[in-house]
Amino acid sequence: MGAKGEETRARLIAGARALIEAQGYFGSGVNQIVAESGAPRGSLYFHFPEGKDQLVAAALTQAGREVEDLLRSLAAEGVDAAALTRRLTEVFADRLERSGYAKGCPIATVALEVAGTNEPLRAVCSAVYESWQRLLAERLAAGGFSPDEAWTAAGQALALMEGAVLLASVRRSREPLDHAQHAVLHLIGAKG
Repeated sequence: MGAKGEETRARLIAGARALIEAQGYFGSGVNQIVAESGAPRGSLYFHFPEGKDQLVAAALTQAGREVEDLLRSLAAEGVDAAALTRRLTEVFADRLERSGYAKGCPIATVALEVAGTNEPLRAVCSAVYESWQRLLAERLAAGGFSPDEAWTAAGQALALMEGAVLLASVRRSREPLDHAQHAVLHLIGAKG
């Protein structure tokens, strides 16, 4: 695929991501996604022959990788789990505020809608969350947690953060994220 094809594919993914995060999976139709991306309609099925679900899966995977990249970058800098938690909270809170609390986490948005009805997209969401949990667990293990404790604490931290993103969006306030950050720091402080 040439540079123009890659650019068109990237625009489709960006358009899908923007819409599903703000409007959800069911609130984002194929025509809206194509219009948002500015790509020709035929290019959607050229790049994503399986249609909307394949495109949404690509958008979720990309969104998940961005958080993974942040976590990996922080780990490479040698930051501990507490600093990583603070940074992740800032990223989510700043993103929510910039979007007027319309855009929280595209993974959570889609997962809440389709986990019980769309197995392929549920699996993509699950894989993203598992990768985030694994990276958090690695930082906790580096800080002295046993592997089992690290995995459990990372899951708890992730649940707190994702729940806080939802509450922050609904309340139009970053306060739930600040509270979740405090809870996570308390959780890991016993070992950190």
